[in-house]
Amino acid sequence: MNQSSAGHLLWLIRSGRASTRGELQRITGLSRSTVGQRLDQLFRAGWVKESAGDPVEAPTGGRPAVRLRFDVSHGVVLCADLETRHARAAVLDLGGTVLAEHSGALLINQGPDEVLDRLAQWFVMLLEKAGLAPASVCGIGLAVPGPVDTSLGQVVQPPIMPGWDRYPLVDRMRASFAAQVGEAGAAIPVLVENDANLMAYAEQREGFPDCSAFLLVKVSTGIGAGVVVDGEMYRGFDGAAGDIGHIRLSDHPRALCRCGSYGCLAAVASGRALAEQLTAAGVPTASGSGVRDQLTIGQPDAVRLAREAGRLVGGVLATVVTLLNPGVLMIAGDLAGPPFLTGVRELLYQQAMPRITTYLQVVTSRLGERAGLTGAAAMVVESLYAPDRADERLNGT
Repeated sequence: MNQSSAGHLLWLIRSGRASTRGELQRITGLSRSTVGQRLDQLFRAGWVKESAGDPVEAPTGGRPAVRLRFDVSHGVVLCADLETRHARAAVLDLGGTVLAEHSGALLINQGPDEVLDRLAQWFVMLLEKAGLAPASVCGIGLAVPGPVDTSLGQVVQPPIMPGWDRYPLVDRMRASFAAQVGEAGAAIPVLVENDANLMAYAEQREGFPDCSAFLLVKVSTGIGAGVVVDGEMYRGFDGAAGDIGHIRLSDHPRALCRCGSYGCLAAVASGRALAEQLTAAGVPTASGSGVRDQLTIGQPDAVRLAREAGRLVGGVLATVVTLLNPGVLMIAGDLAGPPFLTGVRELLYQQAMPRITTYLQVVTSRLGERAGLTGAAAMVVESLYAPDRADERLNGT
């Protein structure tokens, strides 16, 4: 990292490490004139603003220092959180505030062409709703329910996303958006990430910023986990970290999973699995969201099955938390209610060592259905305004 660059100064301002010119000089060792030159670049780009400081900051009667802040209103990001039967999309400012939002049915098994074209239409509708021009869009972030190779921007062997494997997702999303808005969309950066990873990223940043090891488990149609270590998403070697839904359970050898294997955790404890079990019990249920609806009204079979599913997931998580030693375990998704959480805690505390669970916080989602969108927006902003990338953009490269 070039610590004398405008991009580095922007990072210091965005991260809260510096909010005045004097603090920038002290931290970087740069001269006053050099700091001024770098800030002029940021002012011209519209990325940083100055505002009068609080009078209480100058108790001796001197003029309060002028404060520097990242201007979150100078652009927006478009984000979408895809599930198997439903999607949520939004336009957010660079601070993560939702400016307009839309959700609706969108079947992921219809394939990437149809889904991405529909998303592009939603994005245009959202921009119009928020009164924004396409030229204000800095980037697009997508959360998808499958493993992602982030270096290529591709979904890799996703069990519940037929037709998406190694599809050129980034280029197609950009082309779909450009087809709607013209030249303004032709060079928009597009980033793709696993939904559980983005949910974990958002929840950790929002509610547990001091937690150095954070684990989120999403239990909806499938089961996946997101891990944040020292403020960064942990993806593993090639993006497959956290795919706990396909850990095998030896006592369920006949449960056929969507991945083609038998005995996977998702085959017996996911929202899809519980929907099938409820339907077989005479309570017609189509999906994980349908299970959530049954749990909301306290349907007895749904409550019983959710608690049993929680116990199965808790047994797996006893091993996961022993390996990762997180400070927070968050349960999210359609099944993240009291029955499921009770089952998780039963097996987790029974099977994991007290050394691991004594200080472990087991909680449910705080951001709810917006977690994926919030995480996607944060991913885009952190990428676009990282020091090296910011310098490239300022220099027009």
